[in-house]
Amino acid sequence: MADTVLVSGGSGYIAGFLIRQLVAEGWMVHTTVRSLAKEAAVRTLLAVDNSRLKFFAADLNADTGWHEAMVGCSHVAHVASPLPAGVPKDANELIAPARDGALRALRAAKAAGVRRFVMTSSVAAISYGRGRGVHHFTEANWTDLSKPGLSPYIQSKTVAERAARDWVAAEGGDMAYCSICPSVVLGPVWSADYSASVVIVKKLLDGSLGACPDFGFGVVDVRDVADLHVRALKAPDMAGERFIASGRFIKLREAADILRDALGPEAHRVTTRNVPDWLVRVAAHFNPVAKAVVGELGSVRNQDASHAKVVLNWATRPAEQSIVDTARCLLDLGIVKP
Repeated sequence: MADTVLVSGGSGYIAGFLIRQLVAEGWMVHTTVRSLAKEAAVRTLLAVDNSRLKFFAADLNADTGWHEAMVGCSHVAHVASPLPAGVPKDANELIAPARDGALRALRAAKAAGVRRFVMTSSVAAISYGRGRGVHHFTEANWTDLSKPGLSPYIQSKTVAERAARDWVAAEGGDMAYCSICPSVVLGPVWSADYSASVVIVKKLLDGSLGACPDFGFGVVDVRDVADLHVRALKAPDMAGERFIASGRFIKLREAADILRDALGPEAHRVTTRNVPDWLVRVAAHFNPVAKAVVGELGSVRNQDASHAKVVLNWATRPAEQSIVDTARCLLDLGIVKP
């Protein structure tokens, strides 16, 4: 009989690709959504064998539903975590649900006898707060929360993963826990309800980003992130493991150049301008998005994914392909007008 896995946050970007792969490989899948009113739309979008997929209502901010969702599950992929398009004024709007939701899922998993718990964290928990210069990171690194200027999202991912690891060490028993730490997740988009991680490509493509600050990010394809989760769910000896999921680091201006080169006239709104650091610093006084990136100006964060490649035989698509595939879907779906 196939193993049963709970994938939390079933309406999300990574979770959708993960559920498709798991069902295709023969798993029974439970998934959570905040409201079962979403079930029909998500089922239509996923387009998998409905007999292998069950929906449960559960929210990161409440205990209700987590126990029921876990019943009969041997594995958990805890993907759900808040990822807003904007920057909240109060960091606790992200920190509390990320941390408390992970702990709720862990407690329910242990009570249900789950053997393997794979948590989606982020390179936000690894590689931020170092400032200008070229930096190299492995899974041994952690973002230093004492550094000023860290965005609420970066804080939430760091706090949540540390809290989860502390709980597992104290309370987890025989349940094996590991984490996946993706960089900026791009790739195919299935609907107008797209992930906040895709917004940067949208803003380049529709011209709303009028100039590029000296800022960048690692890129990883959503299909590869889903595949890494599946590998971590299946592989032996995963207790305590941590895997960076990232391709190469790309500055925003290079991403713009990639779009113009690949899309030609369809990329006519993509900016060709750079914005100086001083102007970003001025904007940071009144623009929360500028404030969130000002501390990373001039920073190159090379995030080494060789551990996942060696241990789990994982591979990534080229970053250029992921960026262009994102843009083509945004155009094809009419989310960005050519």
